[in-house]
Amino acid sequence: MISQHRQQILRSEGTEFPARSYKDLVLEPAYNQAKSNFIVPMIQVHEAHLIMLVEAGIIDKKRGGKIVEAIRKINIDEVQQSTYDTSFEDLFFRIEAFLIQEAGDLAGNLHIARSRNDMGIAIYRIVLRERLLKLIESSLRLRVILIDLTEEYIDTIMIGYTHTQEAQPTTLGHYFNAMTDMLTRDIQRMIAAFQTVNSSSMGACALTTTGFPINRKRVKDLLGFDQMIDNSWDAVAGADYIGETASVVQLASINLGRSIQDFLLWGTKEYGAIKLSSPYVQISSIMPQKRNPVALEHMRALLSSVVGNAQTIMTMIHNTPFGDIVDTEDDMQPYIWKAIDTLQGIYQLLGNVLMTMEVNKEILLQRAKESFSNVTELADALVRSDQLSFRQAHSIVSSAVKELVANEKCLNDMNLDLLNRHAESILHRKLNLANEDLKKALNPLHFVNIRSLEGGPSPNRMKETISTRRKVQKELTKWAKEKRAIIEGANNERALILKKWMEEDE
Repeated sequence: MISQHRQQILRSEGTEFPARSYKDLVLEPAYNQAKSNFIVPMIQVHEAHLIMLVEAGIIDKKRGGKIVEAIRKINIDEVQQSTYDTSFEDLFFRIEAFLIQEAGDLAGNLHIARSRNDMGIAIYRIVLRERLLKLIESSLRLRVILIDLTEEYIDTIMIGYTHTQEAQPTTLGHYFNAMTDMLTRDIQRMIAAFQTVNSSSMGACALTTTGFPINRKRVKDLLGFDQMIDNSWDAVAGADYIGETASVVQLASINLGRSIQDFLLWGTKEYGAIKLSSPYVQISSIMPQKRNPVALEHMRALLSSVVGNAQTIMTMIHNTPFGDIVDTEDDMQPYIWKAIDTLQGIYQLLGNVLMTMEVNKEILLQRAKESFSNVTELADALVRSDQLSFRQAHSIVSSAVKELVANEKCLNDMNLDLLNRHAESILHRKLNLANEDLKKALNPLHFVNIRSLEGGPSPNRMKETISTRRKVQKELTKWAKEKRAIIEGANNERALILKKWMEEDE
């Protein structure tokens, strides 16, 4: 029975590499993602490595020119539309066969002092850095919007919540500034991840470098990498560059998801704080009155998918040997791409939603005026007027509030007679607090305005804060532009060198 079963498998799978099921599960999907994402960076690596080999005297310029001619004949569109051919294990071997077909065995010299190991890692890093840079650029656009919203709602009074309960008056601008600062830390972590990713593995070869006198730093510069991975084992075995990126993207998604949850609450009929613009809501198929905030809902769901894809990356790396291994290569790359691309799209969509929404400033202010969230300042006022300890003042105010709540009354019912009655039970005397000071203490506008310390919500302090955040925006934008310029500069340098070679041969 076992023998018959074995023969059946061999008839179905074939007797030579690759087996049909292996092709269907691994090789063909890997080829399809490679042809879409790797062909351009593969050509870039070919060019950089060839230039270095010629400059190092390992290949003469004339032969190098012939290889360049072959490289230029690669039809990128044709490759991207091609289907998997079992004659070649992967995209690399297919392209190598094409180059040899065009330039003869001479093209085989392109693989001197190089392996698919160091080349593959370099390609992965080129693709990932581009996606990371686009993510940073997208996050910077959202950051500008958040700063603008901070300025727009600098004096929009609202209640701030802790433990999901009314806490203290603040402003919507203060909230958006908090989002700005959290996003800034996310961006800084993205930049750190970019620095890790943007490192050249070229020259490590299979594992131990090579006996050829190559110039690893030159290849690094020609590919626009910031630095070279020094240890050749680490260059082909290290996977923390993608793990670091995954952790950064995961945390950024978790951070943003917390605000999405707030916006969904604020948009409810009962809360009534914000109203999304029509392009971002969906009318119920059966309930005509409903404006479903589907844009926010989808963002929440997609952020969870980003977290999941990022976690998949960490799980795939976990408990793998420290060496060149497929677990950290083709199979893993699509998960980080999808995570990054999704987060980038969410940044764009959220910015559009926030910039076009309506804010009900009146209801937010009225709710703050009626809320007991103002009474922290009343306790502070008693400390100042009666030289009480804060705990004594807290006890008086707390006792008075409990009575109002028990009688289903609101803050507007707070008065000096009530406070004095509770003060007498605790202090055995009446308060020195003036009625004018009581009214001031219970005003949410006063509450916000006097909180002018660093980080506070007062409009005067927030103006300084906004100015600082805009300065940081310029610095972060400058960094992104510089990195983009370095990569483009490397691409231009390769093109100019190869163009010169071809002109000299004519």
